[in-house]
Amino acid sequence: MHGAGGTGSGANLLALRSHNAALVLDLLRTAGPDGISRLELAERTGLTPQAVSKITARLREDGLAAEAGRRASTGGKPRTVLRLVPEAGHAVGVHLDRDEVRAVLVDLRGTVVRERRAALDLGAGAGAVLTAVTETVRATVAEALRLTEVEAVPAAEGGALRVTGVGAARATDGGAVRVTGDGAVRATEAGAVPGTRAEAVRAAGPEAVRATEAGAVPGTRAEAVRAPGPEDLPAPGPEALRAAEPEAVRATVSEALPAGSPPLARAGSLLGVGVALPGPLDHVRGVLHRVTGFPEWDGFPLREALAERLGVPVVVDKDTNAAAVGLAAGGEGGSFAYLHLGTGLGAGLVIGGSVHRGARTGAGEFGHQVIQLDGPPCTCGDRGCVEALCLGAVARGDVEEAARVLGAGAANLVGLLDIDVVLLGGRTVAAAPEKFVRGVGAVLEARARRTGEDAVPVRVAPGGGRGVAVGAAQLVLGPVFGRGIG
Repeated sequence: MHGAGGTGSGANLLALRSHNAALVLDLLRTAGPDGISRLELAERTGLTPQAVSKITARLREDGLAAEAGRRASTGGKPRTVLRLVPEAGHAVGVHLDRDEVRAVLVDLRGTVVRERRAALDLGAGAGAVLTAVTETVRATVAEALRLTEVEAVPAAEGGALRVTGVGAARATDGGAVRVTGDGAVRATEAGAVPGTRAEAVRAAGPEAVRATEAGAVPGTRAEAVRAPGPEDLPAPGPEALRAAEPEAVRATVSEALPAGSPPLARAGSLLGVGVALPGPLDHVRGVLHRVTGFPEWDGFPLREALAERLGVPVVVDKDTNAAAVGLAAGGEGGSFAYLHLGTGLGAGLVIGGSVHRGARTGAGEFGHQVIQLDGPPCTCGDRGCVEALCLGAVARGDVEEAARVLGAGAANLVGLLDIDVVLLGGRTVAAAPEKFVRGVGAVLEARARRTGEDAVPVRVAPGGGRGVAVGAAQLVLGPVFGRGIG
């Protein structure tokens, strides 16, 4: 799923510098914590060693790569091994369902750092839905990017303190800690500020702060200093403060930004937000069409509206496509169909390693294939759709019938696209995974006996209920590593 023509080879041209950096980043990511040497990077990308050295130097300067030790070589000095720094970047993935919103924050490796869910009514109107999504995303980022460590970074005035991934520090009780130019440290009523190094400051009590090097600097509550805003805290030198106790200073995105401002614009490590929801929609423009059951969303510019509120780049896609992207990024290869049965039914299709969207991004409306001409009415306006039959059976408590109907639809896909595997997901499947796998598998096995072919395997998709949200985050991360999203 690489971009740039689908090749993994680099090009030593200035115009393709970002492409080459993405190739290197992707190899650092796949190498894992053990890392990879510059020589190996050059061999696997086709770039010159000099080009790799320049790229990795920039990545290290940006905090995206770091040394991971040394590896013995067949000749000469040991090779320095580099690794990706996962916490250097984050993405939010949002699954906007008909009755719920789920948000996850993932790091550069795709590891979920935080997750949050909230009830939602997709038919409550654009204002209410946008507010719910915005608040859920803000809370997810705020909870995850609390101040766990304040790093010293060079500054023109001799050093500055910043919060990794956030850029500001405030105390949990509304106060703040400030290091002034003359070395004095004052604390608010929040109390102790433990330090882990000899140079760091340790609070002796709620009304006094003691500096281990500079001596005692008395401070009373009346003298406490509050941080005026989310800017970097000035410091006399490169000493670091580390929050080691629950009472220690913490910072969150929501605390670091004034009310009414774009809440994520100052979260330096946040690359963007991916939003996945039921279709149909135009993922290129981020505009919704007549979402099944909610025609009032037709023509709504969701991407633009959320980007304005969140203050970061936003990508919008169908829930099933996002899940398919996440599965492919997680290592699912070949051609497969992801069937999502939750409050509705849809499919994400990966053909030859790329998500198949169709000429109008409408591919995968799997739930609205008619398999019973005189069947029950569907919310799409037709009759006898797979979705209506499946959800009707589930409502009656007949999971076996629901699985059989889902299998009939899956068999149509297998016959049409000749895919390698069928993956099942969604909350309805999660409630009875074995029954759905067994029921869908039985229909596909019966088809294979009739055609004389091998039966296409059926599995539950990994990732559980967060699969769509994680895939939505991959819509943001993919391009960072030179991986297209179809």
